[in-house]
Amino acid sequence: MNTAEFPSLQEENHLKVLRLLEADPHLSQRELADALGVSLGKTNYCLKALLGKGYIKMQSFRKSQNKLAYAYLLTPMGITEKTGLRVRFLARKLAEYESLTLEIEALKSEMGKAQSKPAPIHD
Repeated sequence: MNTAEFPSLQEENHLKVLRLLEADPHLSQRELADALGVSLGKTNYCLKALLGKGYIKMQSFRKSQNKLAYAYLLTPMGITEKTGLRVRFLARKLAEYESLTLEIEALKSEMGKAQSKPAPIHD
């Protein structure tokens, strides 16, 4: 699989946001930012991008005491996109795993060869 088929970091963030909102649509932007480990501004930017693409919709609670209370709901298109992002993310992680496994085996082999050689004698 070529790297162009893997999700970008932005897509990874979008997947994380979609997964978090699917689990709890009532998360505030601050709670999302904390869960993602990113700034509030970056979270806001990501939410605006997802809203703009039609992957989520915002629903306000007019009866709420907190006039800034919103729910972020995944749209059918957002659910479909989340599935595609998940597939690409998994493919990338499997490729990384394969690469790391090969690297680990090469290092073990090098260590084994180094240990089997006699130590040089210095006068």
